[in-house]
Amino acid sequence: MDYKVEVVEQEAINAVAVRTRCAVNDLPKAIGEGYGLIMGYLGELGKYPSGAPYVAYFNMDMQDLDIEMGFPVAEEIEGKEAVVKTQVPAGRYAACMYKGPYSDIGSAYDAVMLWLEENNLKYSGTAYEFYLNDPASVPPEELLTKILIKL
Repeated sequence: MDYKVEVVEQEAINAVAVRTRCAVNDLPKAIGEGYGLIMGYLGELGKYPSGAPYVAYFNMDMQDLDIEMGFPVAEEIEGKEAVVKTQVPAGRYAACMYKGPYSDIGSAYDAVMLWLEENNLKYSGTAYEFYLNDPASVPPEELLTKILIKL
């Protein structure tokens, strides 16, 4: 599959999130629990997400992933317990759209990393995945994920 990769200037995005560590095999459970905590907290406040949910990956150690799962919000919202106020930082990112099952997203990352190397750009160590549609509503091959890799 061919992937279009481009550099984009991203504005800061206010968010509420949960940060945790887990092995890649435990990722679906960790993400589900994190999103559940966040949506429960937003519900208590009568607030709603202002954009697509995301997961930030701060490392790529498949046995000990350092991740943050969150939802963008229109205004800054103070955290409570495991849910924290955060931002997706402003800056330059390599951006790529991926369509397909989450389990096959590695091919998109390979394409982005190759593109970075070919264009003499450096990966900061943080990658974001924004999930643009709902796996409960569309088949796996129709899932859309926007990948942003901080430069």
